[in-house]
Amino acid sequence: MSEFAAWRSSQASLALLAFAILLPVQAMGTNPATEMVPAGVEGYNHTSAAINRFSVNRAGGHNIGPFNNGGGSQSCCASLPRQWRPGLMATVEWEKDPNPRAPIKRDKTGQYDMDDYDRHAANYTQHRAVVEIPRYEKSCGVQVHFLPCDEVRVVSSCRTPDHPDYPYKSFYQIREPKTCPK
Repeated sequence: MSEFAAWRSSQASLALLAFAILLPVQAMGTNPATEMVPAGVEGYNHTSAAINRFSVNRAGGHNIGPFNNGGGSQSCCASLPRQWRPGLMATVEWEKDPNPRAPIKRDKTGQYDMDDYDRHAANYTQHRAVVEIPRYEKSCGVQVHFLPCDEVRVVSSCRTPDHPDYPYKSFYQIREPKTCPK
């Protein structure tokens, strides 16, 4: 047998072995509790601060202005199990501008004064929270609700907040206190 024929025979044997190993895995099918599906990320800000940026399990989210309860565009993509399971958690990280309406000086050309901007940006705060995702029947997009006092909730609902049957209307009833408990 030539070297080429021996090499080709060994390659065919390896391919057959790989097929034999993968066949039982494929025959088992996918488990909805562990199968992950893509989910768009959308944020809702129920506070007077600006959310400069955020992420859910490292999937990016856009900036959200103060009291932007109508959400905004979706960012892509976090992932969720096709089927909800108890103890399902999400890690949310965000940067907050506590005073988004503060004036920033401009120079003679109309450009922002970078020293003034740097003083303003020094007040930005970084946050991280690990929160449980409540039960969902079908995995739809990830909706992140930024609440007063640096609270955050992550939900998945196929309904949008403006739908009459949206299950998390209570987030819209929370009022921002003058001071937050420590």
